[in-house]
Amino acid sequence: MTFFLVFLIGVLTGLRSLTPVAATAWATHLGWLKLPRLLAWIGNTPAAVIFTVLALLELISDKLPKTPSRTAPPGLIARILLGGFAGACLATGRGEGVILGILIAVVGALVGAFAGYQLRTRSVKALRVPDFVIALVEDLVAIGCSFWIVSLRF
Repeated sequence: MTFFLVFLIGVLTGLRSLTPVAATAWATHLGWLKLPRLLAWIGNTPAAVIFTVLALLELISDKLPKTPSRTAPPGLIARILLGGFAGACLATGRGEGVILGILIAVVGALVGAFAGYQLRTRSVKALRVPDFVIALVEDLVAIGCSFWIVSLRF
């Protein structure tokens, strides 16, 4: 179950690179995730606030017409790195290995980036709605699912 959730946190990172990391930071801050010392810094208040502000800025910039595609190298690299980081945190917070957590989340981030791009562009065309509308739905999915995943206790 843990590695499925790690994969999902990676997929969500493919949609919004900073939202799952911000959710992970708050989960650690609130004690939902107990991380090893090397990763525990993400749960301190300044880190949680910084990741939250960056996630909010990403949510805004995603709607701008000049924002590059998530599949372009800079965005894709960010998704790979941040997905691996979120996966490492989630895996170790659930008592699993860090390396496998990173690898599974990176695969998820790649799936999320490319599938999310296809789903968004096809939805805009099929539903004949502005891109902005689908982007907002994508935001809600990324935020809601990220917090749901990091809040699960088992």
